[in-house]
Amino acid sequence: MTVSVATLGFPRIGLRRELKFALESYWAGKSGLAELREAAAGLRIANWARQKALGADILPSNDFSLYDHVLDTSALIGAVPARYDWDGETVDSDIYFAMARGTQGSRVGGCRHGRDATAQEMTKWFDTNYHFMVPELTAGQRFRIASTKIFDEFEEAKALGYATRPVLLGPVSYLMLAKGKAVEPLALLPALLDVYADILARLAKAGAEWVQIDEPCLVLDLTAGQRTAFERAYARLATRGPRLMLTTYFGGLGDNLDLVADLPVHGVHLDLVRAPGQLEAALARLAPHILLSLGVIDGRNVWRANLPDLYWRLKDLAAGRDLIVAPSCSLLHVPVDLASETALDPEIAQWLSFAAQKIEELAALAKALNEGEDASFSAFSASRIAAVARRTSPKIHDPDVAARLAALDETATRRETPFAMRREAQQKRLALPAYPATTIGSFPQTADVRKARAAHIRGEIDDAAYARYLRTETRAAVKWQEEIGLDVLVHGEFERNDMVQYFGEQLSGFAFTRGGWVQSYGSRCVRPPILYGDVSRPAPMTVEWWRYAQDQTDRPVKGMLTGPVTILNWSFVRDDQPRATSCRQIALAIRDEVRDLETAGAAIIQIDEAALREGLPLRRDEWQTYLDWAVEAFRIASSGVRDDTQIHTHMCYSEFNDIIRAIGNMDADVISIETARSQMELLDAFASYAYPNDVGPGVYDIHSPRIPATSEMTGLLDLAGRHVPAAQLWVNPDCGLKTRKWDEVRPALVAMVAAAKAMRAREIVREAYDAK
Repeated sequence: MTVSVATLGFPRIGLRRELKFALESYWAGKSGLAELREAAAGLRIANWARQKALGADILPSNDFSLYDHVLDTSALIGAVPARYDWDGETVDSDIYFAMARGTQGSRVGGCRHGRDATAQEMTKWFDTNYHFMVPELTAGQRFRIASTKIFDEFEEAKALGYATRPVLLGPVSYLMLAKGKAVEPLALLPALLDVYADILARLAKAGAEWVQIDEPCLVLDLTAGQRTAFERAYARLATRGPRLMLTTYFGGLGDNLDLVADLPVHGVHLDLVRAPGQLEAALARLAPHILLSLGVIDGRNVWRANLPDLYWRLKDLAAGRDLIVAPSCSLLHVPVDLASETALDPEIAQWLSFAAQKIEELAALAKALNEGEDASFSAFSASRIAAVARRTSPKIHDPDVAARLAALDETATRRETPFAMRREAQQKRLALPAYPATTIGSFPQTADVRKARAAHIRGEIDDAAYARYLRTETRAAVKWQEEIGLDVLVHGEFERNDMVQYFGEQLSGFAFTRGGWVQSYGSRCVRPPILYGDVSRPAPMTVEWWRYAQDQTDRPVKGMLTGPVTILNWSFVRDDQPRATSCRQIALAIRDEVRDLETAGAAIIQIDEAALREGLPLRRDEWQTYLDWAVEAFRIASSGVRDDTQIHTHMCYSEFNDIIRAIGNMDADVISIETARSQMELLDAFASYAYPNDVGPGVYDIHSPRIPATSEMTGLLDLAGRHVPAAQLWVNPDCGLKTRKWDEVRPALVAMVAAAKAMRAREIVREAYDAK
């Protein structure tokens, strides 16, 4: 029997973020489409060569994307919304990037010239920090093959000598992730299957023996209709040519195992990292001819695997049947190569494994399973040593942190009085107008800001010179906010490299990489901190920068913090203790910072919980446990303040309907959320719940370069007013402005302030009318 090594997908961005820079050069008009395609081809070629050299037997194709693999699928099947004026032929780069980023028409002589269209909605890919472009489907939707990308990349690999296994997002998961207008997306399955059958037939004709067809929705709770959709889909597709490796990840099949076992597919991939207990049941239920792909190496975290343990777990199984060993999911979610990290603490580095190392681990495991444990003696020995070193390291545990956590009681999670009473105290202190206008926190991190930071890191400018530069940027940002009429200001966060990394660098228990980049969406990349030990706050982190900004103005400046749940969910988290414990430790550290900001005079403190929703388990029966400790952590961080100190929070793209009660239990005085792309649909939950606190629905989509007009923003606020009473509404962008340019931000915020003033004027007229 033979054990092979497969990868389900490899990081697209490149070791040094080559894709990011190629994309942004193209979008800026500094390079052409030919240069972008050349850069992309270079990355694909390098990825195939790297994976093969590291020991992978089965390589993926079509795992590469210029922006997002779900958007690629929409392009493949011709699911292009009408607002992009698509001609119905090939989805070219202009249409593709318009769907991703929106387009801005020009206005000359009162007439609009060129396409003016908002981008497609974006949301989180299951419970990861990766964002995907939500497909938009309509009644009578027609599908056709409108992109040749999947075929072109298979042929590209074949020409290089690589017989790849193309990756294709499964039809049922695609529809389950889509939004339908006047149609239930799954009702479109028969039409979509016609196109999928053609795609598979064309791949077979090109020589593809296997296709990796990803159906991650099989790890969710499924309705009877969704189960039927899977049965119908694979009854149709299983005979179209290539053998199908049905790929599931991010959880276990659970009660969907019987469904999968009866599907006429040729192989099944199981995530044994998230759901290690499902293997025994799967072996008992799946037919012997089904080729098993076992996701035994964590594709979502950076910890080194314990190879000897895996070997003994799989040894008997491998002796009786052919197997594939693989990462639990695509390696998209981890950095490319640990070998490039020369500045990491060597003790911590030996505990880690990035994408390249994970393939090496799989190759060593497969070799041992094929030839005996001694065949991988060196790799197994190093794995044992690293496991013992990590378990016994004094860097992991801090008894003072444990003692403080044990001493917590319920008073640490409660504000002194209910919101209605706090609101009066806060309004008396702040005297804000109706529809108060603010921003989420960050301002553009220009090339000059990044250049100054890099020079400081390299030691080319000293601490004093760097601080002077940052004060200059902060002072200018505060004054400009005053000039345009914002009511609540921010300091701009020019000193911060990232909303999580900045705090992690000042907390104990975190390690950082220099090049450990991971794609968040499009060209946006982040370097998640590595949470390896107990967390505490040695010293204040933000107080001096807040104090400097507040000294420049009489208007309130928000203290800006990242919340404990977001720091946890946007880090590579230790796997040797419960996530809830780590989160409570972070919450205590943020609580200390909140108290110090209040003592310094901050009247408004924003504690961003952008990632609260994405940490929600995929199965509903696990939700409440997570929500209980996540909300508790936020309240630990936010509850140690006076009534007249206003606590804000911010949440990124999320579906709030199912967790609105938990959001209410957070008891933040003001919550801002991303709603511009969804046309305020996300406020449905706030209306049905009768959310009592204040809400700032985003009226400016900052993930697109498009600049909205004042009329567009007032229209959104009108929509918001149908869900939430006007007295509870704030006016703000969807998210922070760090990734945008000043020439986009300035006119957009001027328009936003004008929208807020227009809404106030309406309120004055309405109140006068009511008084009569």
